[in-house]
Amino acid sequence: MDVVAFWVLAAGAVAGGIAVFAVDSMARATFALLVSFLCVGAELLLVDLPYLGLLVVLMMIMEMLVMAVFMVMYMMNPAGLMPMAMVHNRRGAAAVSAAVFAALAAGVFLTPWPPRRGAPAGDTTFALGEAVMGPKMAVMMLVGVAILATMISSVVLATRRGRYDRYGDRLDARRPADPGRGAP
Repeated sequence: MDVVAFWVLAAGAVAGGIAVFAVDSMARATFALLVSFLCVGAELLLVDLPYLGLLVVLMMIMEMLVMAVFMVMYMMNPAGLMPMAMVHNRRGAAAVSAAVFAALAAGVFLTPWPPRRGAPAGDTTFALGEAVMGPKMAVMMLVGVAILATMISSVVLATRRGRYDRYGDRLDARRPADPGRGAP
């Protein structure tokens, strides 16, 4: 059953990657890329790498949703849904893609992979964190919280008015005061 799930997810990841270049809008390409990354995250979960799998899933969901929101806000066409070419120089891009794929596939089959030594760690998540970050894990967790606080603060400071400006200090105004006529 795991083998079937692995190959179905692998096909989904490749199909999502191909769809990124086959669809005709940025918004659709964003969600096709999200599907591809979700399949990769599920594959990581399938091979008993829960930390990496959940990290990929959570990061990609947030990243792609933020990208979609910014497309809706800032793109000249409505919501990035108008047709546009996702690839420039199609023949050159196809040739480079085919060459890179062939080189990577050849590397997989021609590389003399070393035999496995030892057994996997009991807690793979802890072992991975220790291998990647060592004693700096707590620092990186604090940095992550600081980055999140910075993002939230910048959004709050970027708006000129909030809900209290529109509905009053007690939020009891019948109609919102809208001096900007819909402006943020």
